[in-house]
Amino acid sequence: MARGTFANIRLANKLASKVGPQTLHVPSGEEMDVYDAATKYSKEGHPVIVIAGKEYGCGSSRDWAAKGPYLQGVKAVIAESFERIHRSNLIGMGVVPLQFKAGQNAEILGLTGKEQYTITIPDDLKVGQTLEVTLSTGKKFEVVCRFDTEVELTYYRHGGILQYMVRKLIQ
Repeated sequence: MARGTFANIRLANKLASKVGPQTLHVPSGEEMDVYDAATKYSKEGHPVIVIAGKEYGCGSSRDWAAKGPYLQGVKAVIAESFERIHRSNLIGMGVVPLQFKAGQNAEILGLTGKEQYTITIPDDLKVGQTLEVTLSTGKKFEVVCRFDTEVELTYYRHGGILQYMVRKLIQ
């Protein structure tokens, strides 16, 4: 499942020099398969985020489409917008959906994907709260945390719906 994630031959990853399931391993500068890069980041202890355009997750409402990024170490997705069911499935897997503010996107903000991102999520996070993202370059921008209900926040606080259900069964 993890190997098939982001493996579409039409994937347009702006970090890669060609269309397909390739990306750039930023520290080494080596271009490689997305799965191999995810494995390498995981071994190095680096959490991963995805920077995306409009309607992230469109085309597959199956929950495995959110499980794959989770298994590849993706902790958050920053997108212009989300496909509704996929956003919910990301939350169910413990992946944080963050949305650019209106009128903003990676290009407008000058994001290359080669920066290191720090996203501070407060313990008292609220539905629809605005969060600050700080880049290794010193640049900062705001995103909207797309937990749209208290239930979604509860799942997040437990690490996802599966972890939440296990804890409920144990109690």
